[in-house]
Amino acid sequence: MAIPVASFADEASACTSAAALLLRATAAASPSHYLLAALLLVLVVLCRFLEIHLLRDLLRGLRGDPVALTFDPASEIYQGVASKCRSIHGRYLATPWLASPHFQTAFLNFFGRPPSFTYRRQLFTVHDGGTIALDWLLVSDVAGDFSSTAKVISKDDTTPLVVIIPGLTSDSAAAYVKHLAYSMASHGWNVVVSNHRGLAGMSITSDCFYNAGWTEDVREVVNYLHREHPKAPLFAVGTSIGANILVKYLGEDGENTPVAGAASICSPWDLVVCDRFISRKLVQRCYDRALTIGLKGYAQLHQPILSRLANWEGIRKSRSVRDFDNHATCLVGKFETVDTYYRRCSSVSYIGNVSVPLLCISALDDPVCTREAIPWDECRANKNIVLATTAHGGHLAFFEGLTAKRLWWVGAVREFLSVLHYSPYMHGQKKTPHPGLHSSLESSIDKSPYVNIMEDGMVAAVSNDAAENKDSTEDQTTHETKPEDFAAAVGEQHETGIDASTNSNHCTVNSLEEKEEKGEAKNVNEAIAPLRRSVNQLSRRHGRSMWLFAYIAVVSSWPLLGSLLFIVFRKKFMNLGWFTR
Repeated sequence: MAIPVASFADEASACTSAAALLLRATAAASPSHYLLAALLLVLVVLCRFLEIHLLRDLLRGLRGDPVALTFDPASEIYQGVASKCRSIHGRYLATPWLASPHFQTAFLNFFGRPPSFTYRRQLFTVHDGGTIALDWLLVSDVAGDFSSTAKVISKDDTTPLVVIIPGLTSDSAAAYVKHLAYSMASHGWNVVVSNHRGLAGMSITSDCFYNAGWTEDVREVVNYLHREHPKAPLFAVGTSIGANILVKYLGEDGENTPVAGAASICSPWDLVVCDRFISRKLVQRCYDRALTIGLKGYAQLHQPILSRLANWEGIRKSRSVRDFDNHATCLVGKFETVDTYYRRCSSVSYIGNVSVPLLCISALDDPVCTREAIPWDECRANKNIVLATTAHGGHLAFFEGLTAKRLWWVGAVREFLSVLHYSPYMHGQKKTPHPGLHSSLESSIDKSPYVNIMEDGMVAAVSNDAAENKDSTEDQTTHETKPEDFAAAVGEQHETGIDASTNSNHCTVNSLEEKEEKGEAKNVNEAIAPLRRSVNQLSRRHGRSMWLFAYIAVVSSWPLLGSLLFIVFRKKFMNLGWFTR
């Protein structure tokens, strides 16, 4: 069947007319409509790129999202402390005009609205010659009393003391640090900020620099504060990299730390995971670049030392945190590779050994420390840890209220530490005794089991652990009482005015040496006494067994001689009961 040519022409003209009509309609539209459409498209892209959640908050009635808690169901820390904290059992709503993790993080760093006050500075020198600036804010400072300038706080002060460990390239002047310090001091706590080496206007006075896993400075500062103020309960709060350092320190020392309670805010947890995350997307690479600029500025302050210890040309050309760590941190800290440094310094490996009540706070939209690194299972397995996560908050920001004058996590930390302070669950330092040199080098040959011959001829192994435990207990008691007895004796001599001469001192020393030698000989005799008794019993009670062994040896070696002996001594063998008829 033939198709008319006119039909094709009609269809072509119809298509042309439709396209022409579309072009005419497009040209007839107002330019403002195109501008509005472009603006709408840009807003959608920005909302996705900047993770703006204002519309979502409005649809939910500005009620915020509940705080999610992760803990061991049998945890006494949760039952006795965290369950009484309203902050972590409520909801968190971000400031509406800061409804983005990037807006919050940027606003905190560029503005922050910190309270205005002045620290008291104390210079602290660590064992390797490095200098740390300890910035104090006391309860009296917040109240306006600056009269006591001679000493920070008295040795007998019982006011609770909290140590703040700032984040990477941050110091006591950071907005979030000042928010926390002022809040704690205004509620009756003495605060000290332990600045990192080379920060807060301090120079590097040794060849040692801090890094993400450097816990020696925290350990020395904490021990110093506990030694100087033994009656003041000591708490610690770490932020960002400072949180990683704090948790790693708590895991390293375990029970042997004087810290009564702690809080970790926006910790990176796993540095390898965070390193991969921060170089993944465009917005994260912006943060990576910003952190690198801060690290290079820190390095510029200490160029004379870093140029000698590290690759200064590589530091100057660094474009990421990983580049800086490769050219500076790994060389100064003696790490083989960057990943080796990240793995060794990640606090996630030390969570299981944390013995201090610890509150951990993280935001799921943190643009620097990703949620992928949060150790959910490890925190749930440790009865001392309570993990609180919020849907929003950014990195160390958590602004709340219309005016954005408060940080939500500051109030949560203050409430947790306050409840812990008045509870019976504060951690008490338990020093772990280190084994002595003698016990570590003692040979196992001299120890049990010993041989014990029973009445029925059975041979059994006997342990001497009870005797050893008794001896060790007696030795420990003796060592513990000797200094007291010695001090009492010295006191009596001092009171009665008796002056010991040189000869009497020599006699005393000689007598002590003789007693020690006799004691050692006695211990040796006691140690070999069970073996000696066993040998005597074996030879006395089982002498006939010896003769039987001798007869078997003769029969095996010389059969004819053995047969002759059996014929001669047959009656005697029968009487001994060795053979039956």
